[in-house]
Amino acid sequence: MAANQSFDVTSGVDMQEVDNAVNNTNKELATRYDLRGVKFSIELKKTEKQILLTGPDAYRLDMIWDVLLGKMNKRGVPIQNLKRGDIEEAGGMSKRQTIELQQGVPMEIAKEIVKFIKEAKLKKVQAQIQGEQVRVQSPSRDDLQECIN
Repeated sequence: MAANQSFDVTSGVDMQEVDNAVNNTNKELATRYDLRGVKFSIELKKTEKQILLTGPDAYRLDMIWDVLLGKMNKRGVPIQNLKRGDIEEAGGMSKRQTIELQQGVPMEIAKEIVKFIKEAKLKKVQAQIQGEQVRVQSPSRDDLQECIN
């Protein structure tokens, strides 16, 4: 009897590439003329999976965000996994913004994926949620290929 074939649906970012992108952004912004004399910071919190942007106003935070997105894109980090939070007061005259790094498939989207696979009515294809990923199994590789398409 043949074993079931399977594939996993998951999403995430490479934290080393995120760290490199944050460092490159810091280097570029330190040399920019329009940010000369302005106090700002970009901090990667690996344990919380967050990036903390701090700047004097919302306009400069948007500038920092744009440069960071460009660096992330160049390093191959999927920018769909970056969830930008609201701009909040950081004390004094500065503003702060938190960017969440999404690892894994959110539960709502995982449920939609399982529902979509079940509605496709592919024979002997089973989908189940396992933590932050969705596992799709079938005895036939052809059925799995049909599921992917």
